[in-house]
Amino acid sequence: MANPTASGDDINQPDPSPSWQTKSQQMPLLVRRCGAWAVEISLIAASALVPFSIGALVNKDAQTVPLNSSVAATSETVARILGVPVRDRNPRVAPLTNLFWSGALLAPLVLAAWQLFLLARTGQTLPKRWFAVKVVTAFGTPPGWRRVLIRESLGRWGVPLGVAYGIWRLSGAFPDLIILGGLSGLAVLADGAFAFRYKRQSGHDRLANTLVVNARSIEQSANPVNNQDWTEEDAQIAALVLTRETNVKEEPSLWNWMRQHPGTTLVIVTIGSAGLILTLFVGTLIYTQGQANMRDSRQRNDELFVALVSKLSPASPSGTSGRRSAILALGAVEDSRAIPLLADLLTQEDSSPMLDAIQQALVSSGPKALPDLRRLNQGLSNELESLRYRGKASERELAATRQRTVQRAIGKILTVYSSQLNGVDLSRTDLSQTPAGPAQFTLVLDKVDLSGIKLRNTNLTNASLQGTRFYGTGEDRRPGTFDDWISDLSSANFEGANLTGASLNSAVMNRTTFVRAVLNKANLSSGNLNSANFSSALLIGANLQQAMLKNAAFTGADIGSANLSGADLSGARLGKVKAQGTQLSLTNLSKSEWQGADLSGANLTSANLQNADLSSAKLANANFQDARLQDANLRNADLSSVDFRGANVAGVNFQGAVFLGKAASDQFIQNPAGSKSGRFQGVDFAETKNLDKNQIAYICLQGGFHPKCPQKN
Repeated sequence: MANPTASGDDINQPDPSPSWQTKSQQMPLLVRRCGAWAVEISLIAASALVPFSIGALVNKDAQTVPLNSSVAATSETVARILGVPVRDRNPRVAPLTNLFWSGALLAPLVLAAWQLFLLARTGQTLPKRWFAVKVVTAFGTPPGWRRVLIRESLGRWGVPLGVAYGIWRLSGAFPDLIILGGLSGLAVLADGAFAFRYKRQSGHDRLANTLVVNARSIEQSANPVNNQDWTEEDAQIAALVLTRETNVKEEPSLWNWMRQHPGTTLVIVTIGSAGLILTLFVGTLIYTQGQANMRDSRQRNDELFVALVSKLSPASPSGTSGRRSAILALGAVEDSRAIPLLADLLTQEDSSPMLDAIQQALVSSGPKALPDLRRLNQGLSNELESLRYRGKASERELAATRQRTVQRAIGKILTVYSSQLNGVDLSRTDLSQTPAGPAQFTLVLDKVDLSGIKLRNTNLTNASLQGTRFYGTGEDRRPGTFDDWISDLSSANFEGANLTGASLNSAVMNRTTFVRAVLNKANLSSGNLNSANFSSALLIGANLQQAMLKNAAFTGADIGSANLSGADLSGARLGKVKAQGTQLSLTNLSKSEWQGADLSGANLTSANLQNADLSSAKLANANFQDARLQDANLRNADLSSVDFRGANVAGVNFQGAVFLGKAASDQFIQNPAGSKSGRFQGVDFAETKNLDKNQIAYICLQGGFHPKCPQKN
């Protein structure tokens, strides 16, 4: 018998594998398999997260372009599946962001395809090769494309995640993503738990009929005498791999079955052919009859439409009453030509009774009349503008009367068909108040549901919208999901409008004007209000939690008792604002301007006030606990009874700031051993600016730290 040590391959030769790989190969198979899986997932995730993060960092370019259509479609699909709300349906990003985000979409697909190719051809992805594990069939061969696709797409992810997603949607846990993540993790663990019951075969392995084995044992099985660690298990694997595939049955297939059962196949084909012919015959009859009925219906509608149109002529024998009846009938006719005809008729009519009839007919047509009314409104607005200086008084009056008719029709449709307006587009429409004259009009939509409506650049000056809803939960009746009805009010003009108690939460209101508007107790939480203008507006008790208010203007506004917790007001202008008792905890107020504002009693705990300008502001009894005030300007501010505990005041300018009221200040100077409140306890004022000796003395008394404080024995 040959001595194993005399073979050509010396078993004592050094292992060329890296040290970390050698150690990994010494781990149990289950541990290595889990490690390879974790590395595979990490590589895929990193290939997407790295370019996505870079794209987000460079997304600050002033020149923006529309988001790549593939990226937008993918994000919308994912949002729809997971129920994630999408606030901006037409996002614009920097060109470099488009490049990196497109890479974030493409890189994981390319990497996954490459790993699947390796797995199908060799039974090993790169991480599986590093951890010395291999996927094989029952005959020890690489799995091939069919088994790999079944194993990875259906078995590993499709079934577990599908079950988790189904439970999530049907159990009422939707749209909580944390619960979905937990269910998905449990499903993946359950799939892997099969390996404890069926050795080397998890759920996806059993589905694809594959095995996960020790790659080193497979390699050494070709020359078993060279393996000092040869075990009975490895011998079985080697025997399985080396045994010739004799007497192997053909895999079952449809073609093999048909060859073995020709008679049955003939009967099935005959019956199927007859059924197909019968189905085609019956379908043809139904289609022919349907077309005939449609032609008859169209012909009757045409005859009715022609009859009504013939009565619209001023020379019609039916007279004025007949014309009015025909106009009203057109509003109820199911004919696509009726609404455009009524709209064209409105631009030609000069009789007030006929204009009222046209308005009534258009209202009867419902929301489908709004596109034509919007077109009319824009055209008449342009006509009125052109007639303002050069037109005759009679021409201006007639155009204004027609515009009032259009505006009233729009207002009535919005009222009558409330809660059915999702997706309706009234952008660039003039619905502003006309206080007097023949075109007198004021839009009143109190307690109307306008969820999902588009009012971009619409003029709603002095409109009454008390209690109006601009946000709806959609068909699933769950807030915060993809199908929410979110109104787009970007750049709309609500100057002087009354929006008391209105529901504007989550609405898109970038660059919207609310000058002198009344928004008391309105809900604007989670709204996109970047660069919005609230100058001189009333927002007493309004809810602005988590709202995006970057660079917004609140000059002279009253936001007393409003809740802006967690909002982003970076760069906002709030000079002379009244904010007594306002909730501003966890709010981003960096670089905001509050000159002369009244923030008495405001709650600013944990707020970010870095580089904020609070000069001459009234801050008596305000709470700045744990706030970040680095480099803020508090020059001449009233800081009476302010609580600074835990705040970072490095670089703050306290020049002329008042820590005590006038009477208390005089008393403090006369009696330096005054009462201690502890509002500055532990606060470091060493790096602040422009503190005078009285301020320092007060800081030291209240437990603050400053280099000039007397040393305690």
